[in-house]
Amino acid sequence: MVDVPNFRTEDKDRLREDIYCMTEKRFTLARHLLRTKPWDFFMMVEMGTDRVHHGFWKYMDPAHPKHEPGNPYEHVIRDYYRFVDAQLGELLEEVPEEAAVLVVSDHGATCMQGGICINEWLIQKGYLVLRGDYPEQPTRFADLQIDWERTRAWGDGGYYGRIFLNVQGREPEGVIPVSEYEAFRNRLAREIEAIPDDRGRTIGTQALKPEDLYQRIKGVAPDLIVYFGQLGWRSVGTVGLRTIHTHDNDTGPDDANHAQSGLFILSGPGVQSGKRWHHGQIMDIAPTLLELFGIDIPEDMQGKCLAPSRTSRKQPLARIAHHGFHVLSVPSVVTF
Repeated sequence: MVDVPNFRTEDKDRLREDIYCMTEKRFTLARHLLRTKPWDFFMMVEMGTDRVHHGFWKYMDPAHPKHEPGNPYEHVIRDYYRFVDAQLGELLEEVPEEAAVLVVSDHGATCMQGGICINEWLIQKGYLVLRGDYPEQPTRFADLQIDWERTRAWGDGGYYGRIFLNVQGREPEGVIPVSEYEAFRNRLAREIEAIPDDRGRTIGTQALKPEDLYQRIKGVAPDLIVYFGQLGWRSVGTVGLRTIHTHDNDTGPDDANHAQSGLFILSGPGVQSGKRWHHGQIMDIAPTLLELFGIDIPEDMQGKCLAPSRTSRKQPLARIAHHGFHVLSVPSVVTF
């Protein structure tokens, strides 16, 4: 069971059952593999902690706009995390004392206040022009008829927004002259950042340029990356809702959005117990793993090592094999 089928659903009982089933199967398999195979490096990914947020956040969080106190699913997320914690305890019983243990999330989660219908906004601004009539029902952007000769920008949905510009010489029917590209992009970014919530309040949106964030831009990158309301608002690409603001996800029921702050836990030889970092980021994981194995960190690798240096340890990590000892503690935490 690689993932929960149709996790954006109103059938919450089925969703909860599937999340537990998937998680139990995955940890059972992981324990079997730890016992029966020789490992230098072992990694597993649990998807349930993501899916339970999307499916049950509004039931837990009093600040969620759709929260109902005393609902029957109020403690689903709490109880599931207790279940995962117990599964981790059983897993760590298969791990030797000389092994380092890392718990890493690739993102955090936050209450989803609503969605910004980015293409609806672009239509109202005249930056996106449809060919023919406005759709009678919510329609994916890919299924719309676009008047490319009069369209300057379009957007994509997701937990963050991706804005693409129709540039001459780059797109098949580009209309924005290259000489005007940067000025238009800057103006569009300022206008997007000024989009308020449904009550007219500023939400702190950021419209960022990919080249300011990444060392190299590969593939078909968006011209702007947009975090609506510090990711409290989702980007909705569907057209046909007749509104800029929505409190539903166009891909199905969804209570949570991704957030920048995640979790990193490290335990192992030479790791200072109780130490907390608050300056880490996801790119620190790769150099940390290399250091733990006594492998030289490439000079051009981004990120910094969060583990003790190999000079403070007697030797690189030993091969992981089953020795049947007790659960390791997890003393050190960094918040991304």
